[in-house]
Amino acid sequence: MPPDRDIEMSAINSKKDSFGQGSTRSIRLPVSEEPESQRPIRAWFDTFRRDPNRRGSPKAVWPSPEDSNGGNPFDGLGGIGGFDGAPTREHHGAHYYDLHAANLSTANTSLARELKGRHLQMIAIGGSIGTGLFVASGKSLNTGGPASLLLAYGFVGLMLYCTVQALGELAVTFPIAGSFSTYSTRFLDPAWGFAMGWNYALQWLVVLPLEIIAASITVGYWNSDLQRAIFVTIFLSTIIIINLFGVKGYGEAEFVFAIIKITAVIGFILLGIVINIGGFPDDGYIGGRYWTNPGAFHSGFKGVCSVLVSAAFAFTGTELVGLAAAETVNPRKSLPTAIKQVFWRITLFYIVALTLVGLLVPYNHPKLLGIHAVDASASPFVIAIESAGIDVIPGVMNSVILVAVLSVGNSAVFGSSRTLAALADQRQAPRILGYVDRRGRPLVAIGIAALVGLLSYLADLDQQSDVLNWLLAVSGLSSIFTWGSICLAHIRFRRAWAASGHTLNQLAFRAQAGVYGSWLGFSLNVLVLIAQFWTAAWPISKGSEGMDSPTELVQNFFLQYMCVPIVAAFYLGHKLWFRTGFVRIADMDIDTGRRDFNLPILLALEGDEMQSWPLWKKAYKFFC
Repeated sequence: MPPDRDIEMSAINSKKDSFGQGSTRSIRLPVSEEPESQRPIRAWFDTFRRDPNRRGSPKAVWPSPEDSNGGNPFDGLGGIGGFDGAPTREHHGAHYYDLHAANLSTANTSLARELKGRHLQMIAIGGSIGTGLFVASGKSLNTGGPASLLLAYGFVGLMLYCTVQALGELAVTFPIAGSFSTYSTRFLDPAWGFAMGWNYALQWLVVLPLEIIAASITVGYWNSDLQRAIFVTIFLSTIIIINLFGVKGYGEAEFVFAIIKITAVIGFILLGIVINIGGFPDDGYIGGRYWTNPGAFHSGFKGVCSVLVSAAFAFTGTELVGLAAAETVNPRKSLPTAIKQVFWRITLFYIVALTLVGLLVPYNHPKLLGIHAVDASASPFVIAIESAGIDVIPGVMNSVILVAVLSVGNSAVFGSSRTLAALADQRQAPRILGYVDRRGRPLVAIGIAALVGLLSYLADLDQQSDVLNWLLAVSGLSSIFTWGSICLAHIRFRRAWAASGHTLNQLAFRAQAGVYGSWLGFSLNVLVLIAQFWTAAWPISKGSEGMDSPTELVQNFFLQYMCVPIVAAFYLGHKLWFRTGFVRIADMDIDTGRRDFNLPILLALEGDEMQSWPLWKKAYKFFC
């Protein structure tokens, strides 16, 4: 083919792609001028370029910079614009927020839809199994005792079941970028959505260095002489590389990580039962010995309340299923199954495993005293196995903890980058954060996560425990605000749905717990915040080891409750500057970004198929 013809055909193909697939090919040089060895390299570099025909927020959606008074970096923010016409800048000046434009931006995301059902199921089952379960449960056991451990995790588990059901209904109906922070903007208040988006992004940004430091500490189980910076480099590079493979790379990595974690938990449950009934002759039959001596509770009711936030930290990541909806091939088919898996994770992986932990490890075990929440050497799972005199399996369990830590770090990059990109699309963050390349990767947001991950190199500091404490303080209560906002957004959505004349039969997926479940979930989240305030202001007395000085009391309060002033600062700052209002039911947009999936036809086909199912299969599909 002549060189001129090659350029001409490339241009035609480029136009065809822009209309057909939503992507553009760059016009190649003539074959004679482009060495064949350079073509793969050129193609690889081209994947990092933005596709001009796949913008999440087209220029026509938002007002041009010339319309703004002063050109602030968040231009386009402010009071709510109408759904039926032009923005209301003439009424608010530079202080207005075009809510309809924000909805269009998140509904027309540039992110790639490549996650499949198996990815979502594993993210739901094993996505949040990490240091919260394997390590921080040891500190919770020491604080409240085995009975408090079960009560607190059961309490948070019930709260999460209601919350995830509400999230499932919203995410299947609106599989949009930003998920729950976007729902807060749309159904509650743009200022609250702004606060929730940044709260969630900050939570995952600080979790990344926290988990990498935990991983470097875990490696010390085998060799404590090596510098942790070596392993920080290895772990941080691995996590960033996985995320640079796009959402499919993240999904495949989580699929493998989740299988390893699930296998380990099931294996521990079986081994724990054998140890408890006297399968190893050293201790003989254990039964409920440690529930009697030293006891089932430690520090009474305040001990239970103190464990609640640790339990919430252990469940962090459950909501990632909703965030992944915008990048799922078929959310209506994949999400409901993944959402229902939460019930089994709560029951099997948390309640059963922690019951055995409480039976095998007394709350006053020496290794549990004065530990840190990311110190894998004090994992009650490892202690339980070591106490039985087994030499090899503790090392295996530490390897699993290492995998779990890397998995949570991987989720941290995914969660923070997608939230930052969605905030940018809604003009609630600098626009550069919304840069998405041709493979659907939010590159700039991933780069920001990588930069924050460099805090992991503080692992070798002598003041390492202080660094970990403050990182935990930022992320500790963040999930409570996120989960409470999800429940409240679902309640408000249901009211708007009914007010517009729609029925529940028109929803692609209905929360099994309904609106009452969302009210229960919201109330339980509020109770956790109250309990945390009580235990932070009046901490459990440690006797001779107690905090004597007012300075230590104040520091403890801020370590436990620092997330609250952060959220308040975001919310009040946005509210006072941009003067947004609470979204009224009549003004809620329940159409933009909604996917109907040809629902009547699909429901009719599925109904005919279900008629032939046996009773056991109907019951299985209801729960799974």
